[in-house]
Amino acid sequence: MKALRAGLIAIVALAALAATGWSQNRGENRGGGGRAATAPRVGGGYIPQRGPTPAPAHPAPAARPQQPPARPATPARAPRPPADVQGHPQAPHVHPNGQWVGHDSGRNDPHYHLDHPFEHGHFAAGFGPSHVWRLEGGGPSRFWFSGFYWSVAPYDLDLCSDWLWNNDDIVIYDDPDHPGWYLAYNVRLGTYVHVMYLG
Repeated sequence: MKALRAGLIAIVALAALAATGWSQNRGENRGGGGRAATAPRVGGGYIPQRGPTPAPAHPAPAARPQQPPARPATPARAPRPPADVQGHPQAPHVHPNGQWVGHDSGRNDPHYHLDHPFEHGHFAAGFGPSHVWRLEGGGPSRFWFSGFYWSVAPYDLDLCSDWLWNNDDIVIYDDPDHPGWYLAYNVRLGTYVHVMYLG
């Protein structure tokens, strides 16, 4: 009888230890458990209910005298910013609470200036969480879904190098600050880039 009781106690103790370890690993992304709290996971299927709000007004950049370039200029590319929180992507992204991180440069950002905004027309097939589009091919300079063609802003090219151009789901949002641009949000990664509708 004592051996049976000791065996049951050992089994219960092992089960309790296993459950504790499991809950600590499960709580890792929620700030629980025995490890240091980390921020909630970005991406993984989360879809923001709305796009970003307009950024606060920034003063227009001062005009510089025009000088001819010494060699052909290449378009500037957005540097990968440091992660705002440990474990978050080094790219503009959306927190699970709907906060758009990295969309704060304002209306006068020269990287997103277009002389002819919406030159290919306006996208009208559906915005926001009720319209999830599956990428069907191409790459950042020209990609498509459901017969609609798009291009990533030259400044954002390095920010979408981990997108799967023939498989990721994206959601399109209006860009409140940069006329002629939309925001394509990658549901898998939780990151977004500026995109132009090509028709």
